[in-house]
Amino acid sequence: MQSNSSSISLLLGMESLDIPQTGILPTFIMGVIAYCLILSCNLTILLTIALDHNLHKPMYILLFNLPINDLMGATALFPQLIATIHLQNRSISLPACVFQALVVHLYCGGALIILTVMAYDRYVAICQPLSYHAIMTPGNLKRMIVGIWVTDVALVGTLFLMLTPFSFCQTVIADMYCNNPSILKLICDNTTVNNLYGLVVTALLQGVSTIVVIYTYIQILKTCLFNKQTDTKSKAIRTCATHLVVFIVFQATTTFSVLSHRFSQVSPYLRRSVGISILVFPPILNPLIYGLNTKEIRDKLLFLFNSNKISCRK
Repeated sequence: MQSNSSSISLLLGMESLDIPQTGILPTFIMGVIAYCLILSCNLTILLTIALDHNLHKPMYILLFNLPINDLMGATALFPQLIATIHLQNRSISLPACVFQALVVHLYCGGALIILTVMAYDRYVAICQPLSYHAIMTPGNLKRMIVGIWVTDVALVGTLFLMLTPFSFCQTVIADMYCNNPSILKLICDNTTVNNLYGLVVTALLQGVSTIVVIYTYIQILKTCLFNKQTDTKSKAIRTCATHLVVFIVFQATTTFSVLSHRFSQVSPYLRRSVGISILVFPPILNPLIYGLNTKEIRDKLLFLFNSNKISCRK
């Protein structure tokens, strides 16, 4: 068994990607393109909101946190994954593995909390429009944003602080990237408390967020159904439906990813595929659904694009 001091220099091995020699270069290029697409889409949303004072409203300030979170999750995965594809070396040091797992879990927890607060903001705006500015004051907005990140860091940070007393007796990560369940499998001591805390945090984050999001969107849809303006009604229903689908898919995949490590019957290939999808698809889709699908942001981007196109022709 590794001692705590020797664990620092411990080199871990991840599951092989099983990429044939002829597929290394195409896979490497696809990985780079996917990461560049995530960077460009999310940075575009961030810069658009940051530079346009007309978008400095509660809805967009809350939305600002989502691409930050998506960039954090994608950066936890892609640079390390792209490097291992290029070098054909699936080893990683223990500190780097723990750091990657920490960022991945901060991303997952942050996404749930941010989407929950965004749903509440839309609920107040649509269902209680006369009280919106009294509720979503600058002070309350700051408290919400601080609360998002403090809650996320506290819950996830505690999860990883609980790893410090343990030493490691195995060196193979049973996943395509490091996460808390795969790290716990390297420990031969009793990790029941860690597993229980992880399940409680998962149930708390996903349970509360699911209840809040579903309740708020049901209330939004009910309010829209009584709205006599057809355009407003159809737009709100379409937006809510899209957001609900994305949220439910994210919830389902993260729940499966967490629970699949606790049941040996689950196919490891299915577990890895679902696990990797959590870090690939939301950072690509969120800027399109929550950003470019928002009229004010879309109009601003089109205005900037057309302005640049005109200036280039001069």
